[in-house]
Amino acid sequence: MTDLTRTTLNRRHLLLGASVALAAPALLTRPARAITPAEIKSKGKLVIGIQGDNPPFGFVNTSGKQEGFDADVGELFAKELGVTVEFVPLAVANRIPALTAGRVDILFATMAMLPERAKAVQFSKPYVANYITLVAPKATVVKTNADMGKLVIGVPRASVQDAQITKNAPEGTTIRRFDDDAATIQSLLSGQVQAVGGNMFYVQRLNAQKPDGFEDKLEFTRLYNGACTRLGEKEINAATNAFIDKIVGNGELAKIYAKWMKVPMPSFPNSVEGVSFVVS
Repeated sequence: MTDLTRTTLNRRHLLLGASVALAAPALLTRPARAITPAEIKSKGKLVIGIQGDNPPFGFVNTSGKQEGFDADVGELFAKELGVTVEFVPLAVANRIPALTAGRVDILFATMAMLPERAKAVQFSKPYVANYITLVAPKATVVKTNADMGKLVIGVPRASVQDAQITKNAPEGTTIRRFDDDAATIQSLLSGQVQAVGGNMFYVQRLNAQKPDGFEDKLEFTRLYNGACTRLGEKEINAATNAFIDKIVGNGELAKIYAKWMKVPMPSFPNSVEGVSFVVS
C-alpha cells in the first residue's frame, strides 16, 4: 500500500491509529542523553527541529533559508543562549522521533499541546495559538460533521488534523493520509481529495493558488503550540519557559505575531488539561 492509497477503516481503528500516531513514534527511538543550556553554549549551536513546508509557521524560502513564525522564535532563543542556530526541517510524523533520537535539541515545529504527545515529550509554556478546521471548495456543501461522510478527505499523517478528522467524521469516511501539509494542500488542488483537514492558514494558502475558491467549513478545536524538549530535561525546559515569558513581556512575540500571523497576539492559558509546562 502506497502513502497515498485510500483507506476506509473501522472507526475504532481510525481513532486508535490517529491517537497512537501522535505519540508512539517516540517509543520506537532510543532516548537521547539529556542536554543542558550549558552544553548547548559549549558547542556553540542550537539545533532546532522545525517544519519546512507549513507557512507561515515554518517554511524554506526560494533561497533555501528557513523562515516563518517558528523560525523567528527559534532564532531569538538561540540569541538568548548566545549561540548560532541550525534548523532541521521535519515532516509532521518525524518531529517527535527526531527529538527523542537526539537529532535536534528542541522543537519549534507547530507542536500542538496534546496529552498524548505530553507522554513522549516535554512541552514548554504556549507561545502560539492555532485552530483546526475542515477546508473545502466554496461550492461544496458541508454544514455538519455528517456531511463529511460523502467526501474523500486528505490530512497530514500523524497530525492534529488527522486525529480531528478521524474523531469527527462518520464511520466509513474515506480518509487519505499524506506525508506533510504541502502534499495535503496539493491533493485538494489537484482533485485527489474533496476536502482537507487544515489549520488556520490552509484557506490562505489554497486561495493563493486558486483565488477565492476555498473556505473553512467546520471548526473542530482551538489549540496552543509549545516548544518541545525531551522528557526529564529540566534545565532546558526552564530556560525555554523563561525565554517565552521574556518575549511575551517585552513585546518581541507580539511583533512576530504581527509579522507572520497578521492578527493580535492572544492571551495564553496558565494551564492546558493533560499537559505540564514544567518538568515534574
